[in-house]
Amino acid sequence: MNNIRYRGYKKGVFAAAAVLTLFSACKVSQTYERPDLIKDGLYRNQEGADTLNMATRTWQSMFNDPVLKGFIQEGLQNNLDLKNAIENIVQAEAILRQRRLALLPTLDASASVTETKTSEASLNFRNGVNIRTMTTTHRLQLSTSWEADIWGKLSSAKRAALNSYLQSDAARRAVETQLIADLANTYYTLVALDRQLEITELTLKKRIESVETLRELKEGAVVTGAAVVQAEANRYAAEVTIPDLKLNIRQTENALSVLLGRAPGTIKRNKLSDQQPFSNITIGLPAQLLQNRPDVQAAEYALRASLEDVNVARSFFYPALTLTASGGFSNLSLQDFFKNSLFYNVIGGLTQPIFAQGANKARLTRAQSIQAQSLNNFQFALLNAGQEVSNALYAYQAAGEKELSRIRQIEALQKSVSFTEELLRYSSATNYTDVLTSEQALLQAELSGVSDRLQKLQAVVDLYRALGGGWQ
Repeated sequence: MNNIRYRGYKKGVFAAAAVLTLFSACKVSQTYERPDLIKDGLYRNQEGADTLNMATRTWQSMFNDPVLKGFIQEGLQNNLDLKNAIENIVQAEAILRQRRLALLPTLDASASVTETKTSEASLNFRNGVNIRTMTTTHRLQLSTSWEADIWGKLSSAKRAALNSYLQSDAARRAVETQLIADLANTYYTLVALDRQLEITELTLKKRIESVETLRELKEGAVVTGAAVVQAEANRYAAEVTIPDLKLNIRQTENALSVLLGRAPGTIKRNKLSDQQPFSNITIGLPAQLLQNRPDVQAAEYALRASLEDVNVARSFFYPALTLTASGGFSNLSLQDFFKNSLFYNVIGGLTQPIFAQGANKARLTRAQSIQAQSLNNFQFALLNAGQEVSNALYAYQAAGEKELSRIRQIEALQKSVSFTEELLRYSSATNYTDVLTSEQALLQAELSGVSDRLQKLQAVVDLYRALGGGWQ
């Protein structure tokens, strides 16, 4: 008789599950589809575009300086921001495992000894009846519980965790590409400062010699004392900039050390003249940012996760089917513990929220608002990527346009300084103010030439990062 009842109970539970599965065809959960975002024109006036894209190149092929390559490799191993990004992946992976296990039944084991004393006055027996009021129950039990994923709540939660995990991985790659760019740009800044210091020290040496020369000319009544004083002032004008350049070099060394995960210290490096910017500039199509830019990918994964969170919030409006079962052994006698002591129970239940509609609506409203923000963030990430590509590309082009003009400017100023110095010695057609003006203009042009070179080197790095290169 008991077996007949149990079989009937199982049929009822499975029938209820089948009905709910049929109802689930109403498609409570939504499937992600990539939204139609602004992609055309992100690079501004791009002509003759094709799919060739420098972002697909490895970072090793982008740099020619072996010292810089070594620093990048060291930074990828030791940088603390990158290590934190990796720990974020570990945390997201743990959450993903939790969500996956939620789809499986739980299984618990318990063992207990219960001692019970029953009041004789509470028992409805005649006087003189001998009743044992003290009992000791020994129990060994297994219990399991499983929630049927009828409306896709658990599956959506698992997919949300998966997309959060992928978002963390994309964020790690974004940190990696930014780190490579920061290491390269800081290194280039350092070698550029070295060159500017070298130019300034050579200029100072020449101006010290110029002061001595003018003193001799003054003794020969070729120039006045005013020219000597002006030459000394010109010498100190160059000398006073050297401490600031050395300070900038020290600070840049310290910044590069921190990026490498080192204590601040001296940085070994080559010269600016050893650096050759990558010249095969290809930027591909704006749509490729969706596949190459890690931060754009992370924004899309966040959008996908928010969609699944909306699915989870929507599923709270529908009934939940839960199956629980327990069984084991229970006996008052420990000696005969397994004798006629087997017990079990199976429960199948449907839970329909009634007075929780307000909380469920609030949960859904919040999830939908987060989804709307995620969509906005996805669009912003794409627009920002296009802006960065456009800016870096124009910076590279501008540096190239200035390069030839700057060389000609420096050559002309070198001749100007030479001519005015010769005229000052052998003719009264000029004065030291002309020499002073030419020397100051020459120093500024030479320093600006270094800045132009730095701009070109850094523009290539920025363009490579903006396109999504560095993590492949």
